Amino acid sequence: MSEKSFEPAQPESRPHYSVIVVGGGQAGLSVSYYLKEAGVDHLVLEKHTVTHTWRTQRWDAFCLVTPNWQCALPGYPYRGDDPHGFMKKDEIVDYLDGFVAMVDAPVLEHTTVTRVKRGEDGAYAVSTTNGEFTADQVVVAAGGYHTPIVPRMAERLPPSIVQLQSSDYRRPDALPEGAVLVVGSGQSGAQIAEDLHLTGRKVFLAVGEAPRCARFYRGRDVVDWLADMRYYEMPVEQHPLREGVRDNTNHYVTGRDGGRDIDLRRFALEGMALYGRLEDVRDGQLRFAPNLGANLDSADDTYNRINAGIDGYISKNGLDAPPASVYTPVWRPSAERTTLDLAGSGIGSVIWCIGFTPDFSWLDAPVFNGRGYPAHARGITPVAGLYFVGLPWLHTWGSGRFSGVARDAAWIVQAIRDAQRPGVPAHAAEHA
Repeated sequence: MSEKSFEPAQPESRPHYSVIVVGGGQAGLSVSYYLKEAGVDHLVLEKHTVTHTWRTQRWDAFCLVTPNWQCALPGYPYRGDDPHGFMKKDEIVDYLDGFVAMVDAPVLEHTTVTRVKRGEDGAYAVSTTNGEFTADQVVVAAGGYHTPIVPRMAERLPPSIVQLQSSDYRRPDALPEGAVLVVGSGQSGAQIAEDLHLTGRKVFLAVGEAPRCARFYRGRDVVDWLADMRYYEMPVEQHPLREGVRDNTNHYVTGRDGGRDIDLRRFALEGMALYGRLEDVRDGQLRFAPNLGANLDSADDTYNRINAGIDGYISKNGLDAPPASVYTPVWRPSAERTTLDLAGSGIGSVIWCIGFTPDFSWLDAPVFNGRGYPAHARGITPVAGLYFVGLPWLHTWGSGRFSGVARDAAWIVQAIRDAQRPGVPAHAAEHA
């Protein structure tokens, strides 16, 4: 990576590039890979250091939930000896370090972009904490998980209770003594609850509406089956939910210890206290919605529905596989517990695992909907020369992951090249 070749830019110099890429994660570096391949001059601006999130915002026991073979960054596929395993945090960082070195992107680190605006001449003015730049085209590769969601009710928790967001959690023994309330049961919430549970910590889990899926089914990883079924090739416009799928919570499952299901019902049998959605904190009482049973049933319905789809694929293609099965609940709540006394619970810490909101306030462009999400067709916005890459379901399921970002980055770079050629229309999403 050639970060050292860039000196802080002075406002009066305003260096110009054909392309500026905002964000130095796997998406931004993937765009840089293809821009270098095409001989397009560019600069990558990174607020922290490249691949910062993977290095600093994951807990110690974190591992991939998709098998290693899905790590397919451009020019840098997984080459290890365990393609069906799940890399742990340090192994993921090592993989990314190899990719960073291979790409050798022109990156200016520790540079926060404060404003991007297209001028009347069609060029983009890019203001940063490290100077002013201009560019013909801009690629936003800053992801979509920027501002942690912490509800206002958190302000009513006693100051003696330590509160963390999921990206700040590291390991059980870093928390104060006492029980832990985990709020949210998506991928992070379910896995953090498991991490605490496995060490013997008392866990209270506020279960949301996240779905779940099996790790292995009928002799194979479910991801392998879905890949054969071409689920990961499905573009967003062909998904039954269309763009609504972008709002879906990820299915909870884990790659820990070689991979397994996460079954919250089994955790309950082992002593984890499950409640419905956390609704309020008042007068020393936590108040929960009476929807625990419904949320568990809905997650199991999704689990069984995915497996049934695999059953249909096996039957249609006459494949030889172990027998089909249906998950049946191993535990059900005897009653909906809707209150919990904080003082009596022994809770010493709360971990908020209810997601993030995007923050593109620095981007002065008329491309956003009412929730701050950009309008685009496969990353190409209605504003000439402005693109997005690395967002979940930008084009397919893998768009925000190691598995699909290369294809999206290549598509965007082709659009950039098309826009550079006089008389050639920009790459059209309907040609996908």
